[in-house]
Amino acid sequence: MKMLLCIVLISVLVPSGLSLTCYVCNSAPTNADCNGSNTTQICVAPLEICMTVVDILGTKKTISKSCASRATCNGAAGSASVDSNGNGNTVNCCNSFNLCNFSGAESIHIHTALLLVTAGALLLLSH
Repeated sequence: MKMLLCIVLISVLVPSGLSLTCYVCNSAPTNADCNGSNTTQICVAPLEICMTVVDILGTKKTISKSCASRATCNGAAGSASVDSNGNGNTVNCCNSFNLCNFSGAESIHIHTALLLVTAGALLLLSH
């Protein structure tokens, strides 16, 4: 049982050497519309990051998702901004797991899940 648990933990915590798969869409009105189109792309080097861009102008919001290079995504994220009226854009970059760009808050969800899995494994191994 402990061996099986260790194998599961290693497979969850250690990234694989396989290519990253991202949701892709262009100017979708909502995140659900973007993800609901079931359009995905396998990123090929040098595109190794899933990038999500949310543009807001007044009441209009558009979401675009794609594979991007680390430099492109980090550069876009560094220059993204939202003004006091809520207009502007936000950029999220991720590569933690396939389809990690399902939402802009993925890092909170995945880090919480990994913490809980690790804590549970440690409890099981200590008994």
